[in-house]
Amino acid sequence: MHGTGPPLVTPFDADGDLDEAALRELVGWVEARGVDFLVPCGSNSEAELMTAVERARTIEVVADEASVPVLAGTGSPGKRETLAATESAAVAGADAALVVTPFYYGHDQETLETYYREVADESPVPVYLYSVPVFTDTGLDPETVGRLAAHPNVAGMKDSSGDIAAFQRIRERTADADFELMVGSGGVLGQALAAGGTGGVLALANIAPEATTAIYGAHEAGDAERARELTAACVDLNHAVTGEYGIPGLKYAMRRRGAPAGHARSPHRSIDEEARAALDAHLDEFEALRADL
Repeated sequence: MHGTGPPLVTPFDADGDLDEAALRELVGWVEARGVDFLVPCGSNSEAELMTAVERARTIEVVADEASVPVLAGTGSPGKRETLAATESAAVAGADAALVVTPFYYGHDQETLETYYREVADESPVPVYLYSVPVFTDTGLDPETVGRLAAHPNVAGMKDSSGDIAAFQRIRERTADADFELMVGSGGVLGQALAAGGTGGVLALANIAPEATTAIYGAHEAGDAERARELTAACVDLNHAVTGEYGIPGLKYAMRRRGAPAGHARSPHRSIDEEARAALDAHLDEFEALRADL
């Protein structure tokens, strides 16, 4: 899972049903713009608004259509559901599982570590840890990650804390392991790569995959300054489709770029005219940037 990949949005039709044809088309759209892997059923996929059957079908469709590796989101609050989803994803053709920290109930670090060890022991595919405190109110301490990195079936982590200092501490504690450390915030991609990250799972890669690909390419070419410059140029667009307008805004912006993103599912609501105007302005800025990628 080196490089960059989108937590792939899930296209729903106007009635809120999964649009499989659009999903297949979307896989081709992002792949054509250089993404290195795909992440169905992540946070930006609206996975928590889907049934287990819908999530399984989404992973199956993406794995069937993809020509790049597939890292499937399979985490739930409980181990039994997580393992069932992980086994289903493996059968569908996913290459690895992205397992979010158990949420709803509060858990200490010892409990989280035990949970991940048990999941990794039983998972038929490699497991990637996923820490996203903004949604779960739960995070993984660097020391916990360092111990889990030694597990033979724990392959890496997506850190969506946005905290570069914590990211560096995790990298230091996993430096001796075969462990892929990916950032989950497009606003700090260049900085995270410079801090030892191996890539990113980024909402920004849904709307601007050319940019995330260029940032990673600059880093790989040894041009850290260029990677940081491109990251800075995308900060406002990234914030708009994550922090300001969320999934409805992200899908609107994708549709404006010609991506078959579909509609957002209830309880999400369509963005208003003011939000559309703001996103249009950000997209115009990105089009000017794209000419320089």
